[in-house]
Amino acid sequence: MVDIKKYFLQKSMTRVMVDEFLAKEYYNAEYAGSEISKTPMGTRVTIYAGRPAIIIGKDGKTIKRLAQILEKYFNLENPQITVTQPEKPELNARVMAFRLAVTLEKGYHFRRAAFITIRKIMNAGALGAEVIVSGKITSERAKFEKLKEGIVYKTGNNLDVMVDRAIAIATLKMGIYGVEVVITKPLRTIDKISLKQPSEAGATGETGEIRVTNVRIIDETQNVKPEEQQRGEGGNDQESQ
Repeated sequence: MVDIKKYFLQKSMTRVMVDEFLAKEYYNAEYAGSEISKTPMGTRVTIYAGRPAIIIGKDGKTIKRLAQILEKYFNLENPQITVTQPEKPELNARVMAFRLAVTLEKGYHFRRAAFITIRKIMNAGALGAEVIVSGKITSERAKFEKLKEGIVYKTGNNLDVMVDRAIAIATLKMGIYGVEVVITKPLRTIDKISLKQPSEAGATGETGEIRVTNVRIIDETQNVKPEEQQRGEGGNDQESQ
């Protein structure tokens, strides 16, 4: 009998190992992630990358070699690989981290490259972005520099739902640079409250007037007995005299 717990743990470990291998092998292609699903014909592997042509290779040679590696070393049965671009690469932390790492390896100044990265992320509609570059960036002693713009959540439910974080490594002559990119996606928070403007209220049929319904007006004179009413009139006559 197959151990169910061991089976699913092995599947999860395979996904993690494949993801780490692709991230290390194809960071130049701006690797963004992968999905593995079982099909009757074999195993479908969907790879998301900012530059799919690098993974496909000339005449498909690179992707054929990748299929052989996945089948031999990761025990994926008849892998069918599909390479596509993510919907918005600028809002994917992994893509932007690998772009920044490649830019640093080309010799660009770290601060200028980080500013350009943040500007691209914010122009794509993100609520906030943070870039951290660490290593021997200005001297022989390692340190880090942090650049931030907008809203970047650190705790709470928004951290799990709205924040995307990724780490990349750039190899330079001075040593290894660590790159961390944090992106707050343009989503609506649970606790966000907004007030409608008068123009918006009129467009939706709301005039802003307050109407009170189910109100009954009681006439107190109807509840007074005739004898009491006569006494009241008599008393008024005596006072007038």
